[in-house]
Amino acid sequence: MASIRIDLSAAAWRESSYSNGDGGACVDVADGLTGVVPVRDSKLPDGPVIVVPAGAWAAFVTAVKA
Repeated sequence: MASIRIDLSAAAWRESSYSNGDGGACVDVADGLTGVVPVRDSKLPDGPVIVVPAGAWAAFVTAVKA
């Protein structure tokens, strides 16, 4: 599997509206990157980031809403 580097230094992170509000299970997403959605644990902002194809993220959010 190929590894692709994406510069996230200027990413505008926001807490997902699907995170719970009591400080647990919080997910941050970064908007504005073409074709991908970076996702991280908001409690570990310097930790690992998963970069998901935008189409897969949209399908995931649609499934969560259902």
